[in-house]
Amino acid sequence: MIALKLGVTSDDVKNVIIWGNHSSTQYPDVNHAKVKLQGKEVGVYEALKNDSWLKGDFITTVQQRGAAVIKARKLSSAMSAAKAICDHVRDIWFGTPEGEFVSMGIISDGNSYGVPDDLIYSFPVTIKNKTWKIVEGLPINDFSREKMDLTAKELKEEKETAFEFLSSV
Repeated sequence: MIALKLGVTSDDVKNVIIWGNHSSTQYPDVNHAKVKLQGKEVGVYEALKNDSWLKGDFITTVQQRGAAVIKARKLSSAMSAAKAICDHVRDIWFGTPEGEFVSMGIISDGNSYGVPDDLIYSFPVTIKNKTWKIVEGLPINDFSREKMDLTAKELKEEKETAFEFLSSV
């Protein structure tokens, strides 16, 4: 979406983060994303100069993408999931380029972003020697904090529901 809006290829956009759950609460964060424009790397906010779109329609569209695929195709969005799996395997196998990170659903234990432990939560990670590591120290503004907490709350509730179900069987 960002590449299309700026008239560049998706390879020219990097370090977009998906925080949290794979649901309508996931938070696509471009605060740390970069785009190559006319040979120069700039921040996505600076390049787009459209905060209301980035904090509104962009987020909503990404959050509803799975449902939109199902509605448009009248079929499952399994191919999107399959593509994501392939991308993850590629990233694990080859690693992430220096200065770049990807988002991956991993165990939240010991993270520095205030996400409760023991959840599978999407974080920005770098990968080297087939080992992922959470990108530490990214500044989180109040808008992002609220979105990240909302998706963590949903994951915690889903986990509690699953354990309640399992304990009643």
